[in-house]
Amino acid sequence: MHLAPPVDSRTLRTRVLETGLTVVGGGLAGVCAAITAARAGASVVLVQDRPVLGGNASSEVRLWVLGATSHLGNNNRWSREGGLIDELLVENLWRNPEGNPLLFDVLLLEKVRAEPNLTLLLNTAIHEVVKDGEAITAVRGFNAQDSTVYEIRSPLFCDASGDGVVGFLAGAAFRMGAEAKEEFDEGLAPDAAYGELLGHTIYFYSKDAGRPVTFVPPAFALQDITAIPRWKNIKAGDMGSRFWWLEYGGRHDTVHDTEAIKWELWKVVYGVWNHIKNSGQFPEAANLTLEWVGTVPGKRESRRFEGPVILTQRDVVEARTWDDAVAFGGWSLDLHPADGVYSARPGCNQFHARRPYQIPYRCLFSRNIPNLFLAGRIISVSHVAFSSTRVMATCAHGGQAVGMAAARCLREGLRPADLLAAPRMAALQADLLRSGQHLPGLCYRDAEDLVTQGRLTASSTLRLARLEADDGRESLDTPRGQWLPLAVGPVPRITVRIDAPEGGDLRIELRAGTSPDDFTPSVILASTTRRLAPGLDQAVEIDLAFVNDVPRYGLLALFGTPGMAVQTTAQRITGLVSVARKGEKAVSSTGAQVGPPGSGVESFEFWTPSRRPAGRNLALAFQPALNAFAVEQVRDGIDRPTDAVHAWVADPADPAPTLTVAWDTPRTLHRIDLGFDADYDHPLESVLMGHPERMMPFTVATWNLRTADGTLVAEGRDQHLSRVSIILPTPVTTDHLILTCGPTHGGAPASVFLLRAW
Repeated sequence: MHLAPPVDSRTLRTRVLETGLTVVGGGLAGVCAAITAARAGASVVLVQDRPVLGGNASSEVRLWVLGATSHLGNNNRWSREGGLIDELLVENLWRNPEGNPLLFDVLLLEKVRAEPNLTLLLNTAIHEVVKDGEAITAVRGFNAQDSTVYEIRSPLFCDASGDGVVGFLAGAAFRMGAEAKEEFDEGLAPDAAYGELLGHTIYFYSKDAGRPVTFVPPAFALQDITAIPRWKNIKAGDMGSRFWWLEYGGRHDTVHDTEAIKWELWKVVYGVWNHIKNSGQFPEAANLTLEWVGTVPGKRESRRFEGPVILTQRDVVEARTWDDAVAFGGWSLDLHPADGVYSARPGCNQFHARRPYQIPYRCLFSRNIPNLFLAGRIISVSHVAFSSTRVMATCAHGGQAVGMAAARCLREGLRPADLLAAPRMAALQADLLRSGQHLPGLCYRDAEDLVTQGRLTASSTLRLARLEADDGRESLDTPRGQWLPLAVGPVPRITVRIDAPEGGDLRIELRAGTSPDDFTPSVILASTTRRLAPGLDQAVEIDLAFVNDVPRYGLLALFGTPGMAVQTTAQRITGLVSVARKGEKAVSSTGAQVGPPGSGVESFEFWTPSRRPAGRNLALAFQPALNAFAVEQVRDGIDRPTDAVHAWVADPADPAPTLTVAWDTPRTLHRIDLGFDADYDHPLESVLMGHPERMMPFTVATWNLRTADGTLVAEGRDQHLSRVSIILPTPVTTDHLILTCGPTHGGAPASVFLLRAW
């Protein structure tokens, strides 16, 4: 029994926490920053004002996670971000291929709770910042669930809160709205008629109840559906992120007017559902019931804080390189009209860069608060560049960079700006690459890596002479192509099998991008045209007589006359992908991008893959065989296809594919890193969309590491991740390390991107 006599007043209970890094905001950027820092040895407190993690990816909002892969709708091949966000998305696929948002919540909570260096505070809203001079010393937040004020003190802070509450309270310089075209020479900068802010969206889910269900709309529901100019686009089967265009708020203060914006969105959502259920236009909706409507609007834009560098449209489109590159993006420049759902304009204008672009470290910390990192959608970018950097996988990738930078600062007693010194920046970039984060144009080579000091051999190596045709055919009414890794020297003679029932001309081109990581095939290296007589299953031998001068990918592109088809194969191999000159409806309705005059946007074609279970390779034969899968690639410092495959691939006939590292004298091993092919080309939308697979077909399913005498060092079963790091509880001393690979999940030959040891 607790008796509390009357008093004049009381104060709330206060708890004080001391830590190395305080991360405010539990969206994917904050989660990735916190886990990365904790894994790197820092003590971290993660503060989230909601009961779950994930932000816009959580079950409270239910937006799928996307980034540079862009629904397979652009030319960014093998561009999934890597590192921790890749670990989360691949693990979610393994556990949750149906895309249940509740299960994604649980995965994030599990990963955060698993870190012994990380303390999680849910339901805690930061409302006060304490400073000493320009630097932040503490933040205070209130948790309504346990009626406690938390004061968190640390030398470093990361604002990943979406609206930038810490930066705002601390007095950090920020922007809100759109810059004029002239400030950064941005052709896409919007005018007042288009509007300067992106709005919020609320989603809804429906389900089939198995019997007719009625719906009585609330009194506040939108009554006149024609108030929505795009009302004819409404479909009964659409829900969740497919209604991204139910957007509102771009004419308002998207921080302080959020509650009013939410009410307008509820009005729209319930009006849309009323239209679906009661207009009589959707008889197929008779058994549908409204299962869920969001209570938290998904925000796109509010404050953007200023760092030493502001990323702009030109940096994105031109894919500018930066000495301090620590992250990358690849989503389109995706601007929306400020009037949102009530606008007669298209719901968005998406313009793509021809390849991924780097994000510099100087965009990830405040220019005037010396111990404040920035992560997520509040980083230092212009409004136009923000329209690309704002998507969640890109935000998470930047969060990883912040977490790693913070850990290094804490170890060395530094502040964020101190890492700009060249040796320190190189060390940070090495930390990120070693952890699996991809940085376009950079590779990781470590003189301490024991694999680089030994002799590396393989039980077999694929020499690709043929991709065997089966019963598959793809029409050449749409031009089709195959990306192929080309070594320096003459391009092999290639045989393709064509059905040409009416005969006609077949044009063949060898195309490439303008740089090693550019898969926009705008450069024609060689071409020829063959006149085909009428007939099926014709073997067409192609000798392009082209001598390749640098290692790169080349696109063998086929342009047929109506009725022609190319034979295909179900055979899958790491580093090979077929594409067609077509658009992906979620990204572009046509097979090309046309940059409007004065926009500063390039015009080019889209050559995009098909999503599995489609997406077969072209049936081809090579003379001589493609020799692109050599064992040395597992230690070349790059762990995905860029200018080369960068993987060892075993011969498909090898019953026990093995890699062996041999040293002249025994070495003591403490840690071993492995990299497998979880298909960096495949977008892993986290919720709603669903996937036909639980694991990527190229991924080695089982593996073991042994010494020469057969002693087991480590093994993996049900392996599905891109990266595996083994910390040996007892160091192993040996002069041989042997990796043996079992079968892959999808029948592709075994492949390994990296093998490292320390």
